[in-house]
Amino acid sequence: MDSRAAAAATRRILGIDPGLRTTGFGIIAVAGGALDHVACGCIRSRGGDLAGRLGVIVRDLAEVIALHRPTEVAIEKVFVNVNPQSTLLLGHARGAAISAAVLAGLPVTEYTALQVKQAVVGHGKAAKQQVQEMVRRLLTLPGAPSPDAADALACAIAHAHGLSGLGALRGRGYRVRRGRML
Repeated sequence: MDSRAAAAATRRILGIDPGLRTTGFGIIAVAGGALDHVACGCIRSRGGDLAGRLGVIVRDLAEVIALHRPTEVAIEKVFVNVNPQSTLLLGHARGAAISAAVLAGLPVTEYTALQVKQAVVGHGKAAKQQVQEMVRRLLTLPGAPSPDAADALACAIAHAHGLSGLGALRGRGYRVRRGRML
C-alpha cells in the first residue's frame, strides 16, 4: 500500500467531552486496528456571559478542527443531573461543540458516558481514574491525561471500537446483551 492509500485508510476521530467551564477534546488516528494519540487538551470558558462562553467553545474547537483535520467526531451525550439548570447549561455547551463540528462538515456520533466507559474500561460504572489509566494504556501515553481530556479521548476510542466487534453487530440487526448476541 502506498503512502496515499495508507493516508486514505487512516481515520482521525475527534472526541469531545462537553462542559460549559471545561470542554475536553482528544484526537486519535485509527489505521487498521491501531490507535495512535494525535492531540488532546481542554478548552476553558470561565467567566463572562453564556453567549460569550459558548462562543469560546465554538471558536476554539474550530481551531482544533482546522489544525488537526479530523474526519469524524464523537461526542458524549448529556445525562440528566439532579439540577435541571445544570443539565440545560451542559446542553448548551454540547450544542456549541456539535455546531463547530457541523460547520466544518464533519459527521457527528453521540455516545452515553455508560457506552464510553463500557468500551474503554469494560464496565459502565468505572471511576474517572480508571478511564484515565485505560486511555493512557490504550494509547501508550507517558502519563495520564487530565480527566476532561481523558474522557474525550475515551469517547474517540469508543467510536473507533464501535465500528468493529460487538458494536458493529448492533448495526447489523443483532442485539447484544452482556456480551452475548441475541
